[in-house]
Amino acid sequence: MTQNKRILVTGGSGFLGSHLCERLINEGHDVLCVDNYFTGRKENIRHLLGHPCFEVLRHDVTFPLYVEVDEIYNLACPASPIHYQHDPVQTTKTSVHGAINMLGLAKRIKAKIMQASTSEVYGDPSVHPQTEDYWGNVNPIGPRACYDEGKRCAETLFFDYHRQHRLRIKVARIFNTYGPRMAEGDGRVVSNFIVQALRGQDITVYGEGSQTRSFCYVDELWRASSGSWPPRTSSPGP
Repeated sequence: MTQNKRILVTGGSGFLGSHLCERLINEGHDVLCVDNYFTGRKENIRHLLGHPCFEVLRHDVTFPLYVEVDEIYNLACPASPIHYQHDPVQTTKTSVHGAINMLGLAKRIKAKIMQASTSEVYGDPSVHPQTEDYWGNVNPIGPRACYDEGKRCAETLFFDYHRQHRLRIKVARIFNTYGPRMAEGDGRVVSNFIVQALRGQDITVYGEGSQTRSFCYVDELWRASSGSWPPRTSSPGP
């Protein structure tokens, strides 16, 4: 039988977060969903609001949070260029200050913590496909750097907290994920294709159409991310 846990999900009303909350509740856990609704939507979690194991708190992770939980999933950050470039300074603060605040909380209450990182930590990669020991080809001053470098710094903080404080961590570098509750206007390739097809429009293909992408269905993402929490310190990658 699965042991009931108290689990905090930051960014819990977003596309990925809402599916994670749903999965954790179905596994019998008590879930605290935290979101400031910058990109998250109440519609994503409306079906969970009456559940006795679900609680919602409006909060910005750039400010400290004081709760008692067993595990933390830190998903809070706008993830599409349209949204994270709207306020790049706030995007960086969400990744960096948010990581500091959630790691501080995890240290205080001795909780396990997972960071939702991104394939963007590799920048504009010159190696395909990317492996975890590839350090990337990055631009720290470009228009996407607020997201890319914020996530890279968050990974640094997570591994330093593990090395310095023996905190139990996970870092998941998430690639293109798709599924129900995607925002149709966020500029992602899968949602763009679906919306254009439903509207009877031509499908937009950039360049010569020779690009390759890695896609993951949202249920598979959280299935692969669940399980044990073995610390890894032998390499800079997660």
